Amino acid sequence: MKLLIKTILILASIFTITLLAIKFSGILTVDDIKAIFTDLKSQPSYILGGLIVFLLFIDLFIAVPTMTIIILAGYFIGFELALFYTTLGLLCASLTGYLLSKKYGEKILDKLSSDEEQKQEMTNLFNKHGVLVLILSRAVPMLPEISSCLAGTCNMSFKRFLLAWFLGTIPYVCVMSYAGSISNLDNPMPAIYAALGITTIFWFTWMLFMKFNKKTSTI
Repeated sequence: MKLLIKTILILASIFTITLLAIKFSGILTVDDIKAIFTDLKSQPSYILGGLIVFLLFIDLFIAVPTMTIIILAGYFIGFELALFYTTLGLLCASLTGYLLSKKYGEKILDKLSSDEEQKQEMTNLFNKHGVLVLILSRAVPMLPEISSCLAGTCNMSFKRFLLAWFLGTIPYVCVMSYAGSISNLDNPMPAIYAALGITTIFWFTWMLFMKFNKKTSTI
């Protein structure tokens, strides 16, 4: 358990540092993203779609406002295309995190701990709860990337990883991209309601999971 928490904290610290670096450097703000999307609106949709995929992919390495990008995608290119491109971008990021961690995760764990029992405990613990963690990961910023990396590190089967990822991500992307598609500058409320609603649902479910897990661990 200690090793799992330590690994999560290290990954969270890395993503937080990149988030703060981007935020305070002003390299890529939400206004910048809106301006770029506006400039590309008159271009073929695949150009803006490619940019959306790229932005969501680099979220694995540099924290970007994922929810905002999905909403803007729905607004600028419509629900169907937004659903396709945002899902593709998020999937590319998660698959890359999973595969890189599957290949190099064990070497990193060896540097964090030489205790084989601790490493096995971490693997067993994540594989026990990992599917639900992946499904609910959209409740917390950076958790989707962290959970994908942990899935690879802990050798979660590829089929289980994909199933959990799709179960957690597709409903989220559908709601946010559709909300963006029916919103506009004069009426942004659908996007606001969707953001608040889906975040609340994920958070509530996540808290129930944590509470249930705490009870079972004390029995």
